Amino acid sequence: MPTPQEIQDVFSPFYKAEAKIWERFAEKVIIRTFNKNETIKDYAEIEKYLNIIVTGSVGLFVWNGHKDVCINLIYEKSFMSDYLSFLNQQPSGIRTQALEDCMIWSVSHPDLHDLYSLNEKGLRIGKAISEILFLRKQQEQIDLLTLSPKERYLKLINRRPEIFQHTPLKIIASYLGLTAESLSRLRRRISKP
Repeated sequence: MPTPQEIQDVFSPFYKAEAKIWERFAEKVIIRTFNKNETIKDYAEIEKYLNIIVTGSVGLFVWNGHKDVCINLIYEKSFMSDYLSFLNQQPSGIRTQALEDCMIWSVSHPDLHDLYSLNEKGLRIGKAISEILFLRKQQEQIDLLTLSPKERYLKLINRRPEIFQHTPLKIIASYLGLTAESLSRLRRRISKP
């Protein structure tokens, strides 16, 4: 089980709260591990947990009728969940997969709602989580609609320079809306002086 301080360290960039809140939060966390390429939650399943990736990386995928399309890449010290399914407790058609060996802290849907109901600070934590996930997804949507593939690639590299050490090229290409071949060509063009 993580310590209250470890939980606070993850949340502190987004929300400050007294130690007692993090103690209660830490009591509800379970530690789950997944091997590389292991499915964490399948398409037709309901998301039972809100997760924080401690080590490793995760991809979120939808099936477009022909192949998996990556809609999100999430790395260490970030929240990860099929949040649509988590909120409404219905399947959403999203699959989550470990892209490398992962350790994840998870809080179940009922336990998270218990934390929210403790007091106003519990509710503020829930609001902070929702805002974090919304802001990240909204920016990704804006980038997909307004930036060229080259601009999206450069932004991803600036934000996550280690991405190619942790994520297969074909998944990065899918996330950027490219084929693996197009991404390889783009990388070659950018690396030429």
